[in-house]
Amino acid sequence: MAELVTLARPYAQAIFKLAMEKKQLPAWSKTLVNLLELVSEKSIAALIKDVTVSKQDLSDVLVEVSAKAINTQGKNLLRVLVENGRLTLLAEIAAVYELLRAEEEGAVEADVITAFPLTEAMEKKIASALKARLGKKVKINAVIDKSVIGGAIIRAGDLVIDGSASGKLDKLSYATRI
Repeated sequence: MAELVTLARPYAQAIFKLAMEKKQLPAWSKTLVNLLELVSEKSIAALIKDVTVSKQDLSDVLVEVSAKAINTQGKNLLRVLVENGRLTLLAEIAAVYELLRAEEEGAVEADVITAFPLTEAMEKKIASALKARLGKKVKINAVIDKSVIGGAIIRAGDLVIDGSASGKLDKLSYATRI
């Protein structure tokens, strides 16, 4: 996994630099999402995996299919990724780009994993507490996982707070074995 991110990072950094110069951070986020949707489509994914298709033909097809959804710079990115055999890194490129964008914008995404849906008030309270702790604007991604049992697990960048009932039970189980 780390290897893929290492390969994707230079592409993401180049896209980020271009987006900063052109003041197009949100536009590039959308472009990357559109590209991901394109390469995830069943018929396109099969074409990408087909070793009998030349890089030029693959590039031409992808650019033609994406004509309305992707701007010229996005098409150029497609061509570069196909030419360098890096099209499979698109998800990692998008993820690294979003991290760079969030850092630039002073924001962080936090996954809040709970057994039950969060109320809007709970989301605001968690976001406020994380903003105070991290000093950044926080966007909450609520995830429901019944195995949490109760409480919550919060992941924001490198920060992990496990206040879940299952986490407490695991700690108790570990402590009794020592």
